[in-house]
Amino acid sequence: MTIAGRAVVLRGEDIDTDRIMPARFLRAVSFDGLEAHVFEDDRRAGAAAGVRHPFDDPARAGASVLLVNRNFGCGSSREHAPQALARWGVKAIVGESFAEIFFSNATALGVPCVSVAPEAAAALMALAERDPAATVTVDLETMAVRGGPLEAVCAMPEAARNAFLAGTWDATALLTAGFDEVRAAAARLPYIAGFPPAPI
Repeated sequence: MTIAGRAVVLRGEDIDTDRIMPARFLRAVSFDGLEAHVFEDDRRAGAAAGVRHPFDDPARAGASVLLVNRNFGCGSSREHAPQALARWGVKAIVGESFAEIFFSNATALGVPCVSVAPEAAAALMALAERDPAATVTVDLETMAVRGGPLEAVCAMPEAARNAFLAGTWDATALLTAGFDEVRAAAARLPYIAGFPPAPI
């Protein structure tokens, strides 16, 4: 319901999933270790130009709130992008807007993405850049984002918010928790009944 932590700021509009997780890392059989490659091409390009990427800033190590701008996570639908961010330590993302598929993939992982007005995003980013130790809090009950003296109204689709508040965002966990009901429903389906159950 509430996520609080230090923030990492990633400025720029239309940051796509290929930048978040370059395509060459999609060959991984599992998502293990993807966090090491998040924004890898951007980080390398920055290092070559003598510019440190926010995800390489030691002051941001352990940050759990990501602050972004407009249309974050656009492009391809790769689940690897939010997986890599979550494994890096991002527990909530605050931005002006999000690509729909990225939003859905992040929600399925338990990473809420909340939208704020551009002015609020700019103020939160300025605060976090000025004070790396500042705590940013995302409150899904009151739908507010707070940082230092700042408080901004945030928004997210009501269905996603309700899923977070009720703890039902993990559809796979819900299915496995009620697997006897799933088997019973499957047994009633004429196109499944008669076939041996698949091993779990």
